[in-house]
Amino acid sequence: MTGRSFVTQLCVSLAFFLSPLQTSAQVAGTLIIAGNGPEQATIESLARAFEKANPRAYVDILWDEDSTPVQLVQTGQAQIAVTGMEDATLAAAQIGWDGIGILVHLSNFTKEVTTQQIADVFSGKIREWSDLGGPETRILLIDRSRAQNIRGAFESHLGITGKIPGTAKIIGLDDLVIKTVVGTLPPLSAVAYVSLSTGLSAVSNGVAVRLLPVDKIEPEVPTVRDGRYSLRRPLLLLSKQEAHPLVETFIKFALSPPGQAIVGEVYVAMSSK
Repeated sequence: MTGRSFVTQLCVSLAFFLSPLQTSAQVAGTLIIAGNGPEQATIESLARAFEKANPRAYVDILWDEDSTPVQLVQTGQAQIAVTGMEDATLAAAQIGWDGIGILVHLSNFTKEVTTQQIADVFSGKIREWSDLGGPETRILLIDRSRAQNIRGAFESHLGITGKIPGTAKIIGLDDLVIKTVVGTLPPLSAVAYVSLSTGLSAVSNGVAVRLLPVDKIEPEVPTVRDGRYSLRRPLLLLSKQEAHPLVETFIKFALSPPGQAIVGEVYVAMSSK
């Protein structure tokens, strides 16, 4: 074999060894992802696409609305927690945004609310819709399960952590929240906060609900992405600070064009800037 042909064969061999497919195939093992919010379907789609791209990797998803995903990562029962708030003890990677929609019955003619008014409503300071230019009806608060990350992000953003009255009706699932708002009597009374994607879907499907503008900004994907609609939470993947090849590879996949396309099917993908 000539020196030139040997070098050529060596380069071809190295190129194959370092190719994305070969590198991807080296990722192996089981990754456990924990969550408790409305992101389950998106995370499952990401997991299945990740497994397809990495045949030697398996993703197990632990999803329970009453679980505490951060604690599961801290105790080693999971490698990734899906949340909307950072934790000082864990590393955080943001993969998208989720607006938080203020949901009322379609017949509620309250035009809009400010961020401060939302805080006052959900802390019990404002109890009548008429104080907001709405109907002469008492406000019925619908809260979310204490462990759910949407509740923590909502309370933290409004500065009302621990201040939502105990008399508020607590409902875990977004779909059940919407059904409750629709079915509450009198229909003008209920107000809830939901994942914006769920709220927009309900509105577009003709369900008898509407989303209130906040600080004169409509709750929409473009306004959530650029921050004009400020009532939003990041979609975060939290993991231990120590390097973990499988975790790092999954996060890179979630931020890749194929991963962001999956995130963007329901939520607001990260800006390409």
